[in-house]
Amino acid sequence: MRGRDEETGEFFSSSRSQNRRDALEVLALGEKLVALTEAQLAKLPVPESLLPHIRECKRITAHVAHKRQLAFLAKQIRREDEDVLDVLRDALDEKGDAARREVAAMHRVEAWRERLLADGDAALAELLDTHPDADRQQLRQLVRNALEERKRNKPPRAYRELYRVLRELMLGGGESENDSEDAL
Repeated sequence: MRGRDEETGEFFSSSRSQNRRDALEVLALGEKLVALTEAQLAKLPVPESLLPHIRECKRITAHVAHKRQLAFLAKQIRREDEDVLDVLRDALDEKGDAARREVAAMHRVEAWRERLLADGDAALAELLDTHPDADRQQLRQLVRNALEERKRNKPPRAYRELYRVLRELMLGGGESENDSEDAL
């Protein structure tokens, strides 16, 4: 029973509504964990006791059974210390921020590629001002080849190569070879 402290007037425990909000927050955390790949899970500080429950929840595909297993996972998560959950939430939030930064960087590279194709030498001169170590001849050739490919409706090999060269120049090439641009 909840009750109030006679001296301070404060409640002894949290309200039922607050308990429900906390439970739903833990359930959402469980859903996020189940949505991650094994490689992503390995990078997070997930307690060893939760990993079998997460894998089991991934394995179950029937809707009602999956929902029931997810509720069980949330129950197991609630048994962990609040400090462990805070570290886990922070790691998941950091991953979200890193993904947003990566997408923003990718968009900057794509914008430069489109500027180079649209403006030609003016955009190339501006790019070379900001990145003096760039290979002018290679960039000019890739732009010329990409425009030619567009005009003749050929596969965008030079277009992709221009992206790779710009990514390497601007970002240091921190992405893998199988990035989203190769899917085109």
